[in-house]
Amino acid sequence: MADAPEVVNDTAPDTPRETWLNRSTIALILALFALLLLGWQWLDVRQRNADLELTLSRRLGAFETRNKESEILARQAQEATREAQAKLDLLEQKLAESQSHQVALEEMYQEMSRNRDERSLADIEQILLIASQQLQLAGNVKSALIALQTADNRLQRIDKPQFFSLRKAINKDIEQLQSLPLLDVTGLSLRLDGLAAEVDQLPLLPGRVGGEEKPGPHMPQPAGFWQRLGTEAWQDFKQLVHIQNLKKPELPLLPSNQAYFLRENLKLRLLSARIALLQRNEASFKADIRAAQSWLNRYYDVNDKSVHVALASLQQLEQSRLAIDLPDISASLGAARMFKLGREKVGK
Repeated sequence: MADAPEVVNDTAPDTPRETWLNRSTIALILALFALLLLGWQWLDVRQRNADLELTLSRRLGAFETRNKESEILARQAQEATREAQAKLDLLEQKLAESQSHQVALEEMYQEMSRNRDERSLADIEQILLIASQQLQLAGNVKSALIALQTADNRLQRIDKPQFFSLRKAINKDIEQLQSLPLLDVTGLSLRLDGLAAEVDQLPLLPGRVGGEEKPGPHMPQPAGFWQRLGTEAWQDFKQLVHIQNLKKPELPLLPSNQAYFLRENLKLRLLSARIALLQRNEASFKADIRAAQSWLNRYYDVNDKSVHVALASLQQLEQSRLAIDLPDISASLGAARMFKLGREKVGK
């Protein structure tokens, strides 16, 4: 068996010296790199420290400035606090005074309110008394209604619950008066006044008024006493004797002075009717109206338009109903008096 050929290694192993040199070179390079890295880090840390010191110095300066400003503001705040405390003490003192004044004003207001309510209640009682008198004595429904409404308006302005019962009684009486038939006393009175003013312009019947008495022819007076006496007696006798045909009764001829009295009496009749109207005296009112109608038909020209209108107006007035059953409105007056008596008892 033949021997295998030997393999010859051309690469010779390094010597220990070369190995050491290589390792020293590498170590030196690493050392230099580490030294450079440490230098760079030192420079970087130093730069950062310098920047940090600068920032800190700036912040410390700003902090000192703010601290000084804070001290100034604190001193100002202390001064403001002292001033505010002084003002607060003054305000507390004034508040105490104001509270004492308010208590006094409340007491005064309550006293004035009580006095005002008492005065208002006295006025309302007087108004209700006037309403009752107007209705009972004069029969004036309109005036009594106005008085009751005035009293109710006064209570409405006061607007207090304790007056509710009194307002209820007043409203009940108002409803009673409002349910009555309306009688226009003022309008009827004005119509009577208008008729009285037109009496002088109403024409009388033609031929009903005689002329003025004219003196007869002048007759010589007898010289003797007995002759004069006989002549005067004959003249008086002729005036006393009047001959009239009773088969044809005619109205006597009115002298001119009697026509004047006729007109004046007709005015008095209309005035009497107006007074009866205000007194609600229906019988007297209608009697005067009928008398005025009779005189117009008897002595005045009924064919004239003005006389015809006057007769028509009198006929309408005659149909007016004055007698009205008046209600009793003393409930509101009694309620006001009872309320006033109750307040007086509470006040005592």
